[in-house]
Amino acid sequence: MDAEMAAKITKLPDLSKAELRSLWRANFGETAPVNLRKELMVPVLAYRIQEKMFGGISPKNRKRLQEIAQSVQTAPRRCKSSRLQPGTRLVRSWQGVLHQVTVLDSGYEYDRRSYDSLSMIAREITGTRWSGPLFFGTKRRAA
Repeated sequence: MDAEMAAKITKLPDLSKAELRSLWRANFGETAPVNLRKELMVPVLAYRIQEKMFGGISPKNRKRLQEIAQSVQTAPRRCKSSRLQPGTRLVRSWQGVLHQVTVLDSGYEYDRRSYDSLSMIAREITGTRWSGPLFFGTKRRAA
């Protein structure tokens, strides 16, 4: 690492917010977001200084990161409750009828249909708005 660049980065935490904002404008060509805290400006500026000296992310790596971000955005939703493992069966009796729900990798199955949430199933069973975890008894109790 260049000694001059290392010295600049080392001094960043000691600068005032006004000085950091000035440095931000010099490095990014625009003003820093108004509500950006000093504690967040320092690492961003440190990265930017190094990026200008050594170059940014290569086009190949940038493309790969975009592919990863896209795959995460379009990935199927997993069951929100980490306590319920896929294959778990939830059973509830409602008005004399036994209802079974199976936890899937990406939601729940009830009556041979897929659902994103237990609350949707509870509403289907009762005809009213219910908290699914409360209805099926999976809600954690407060300490």
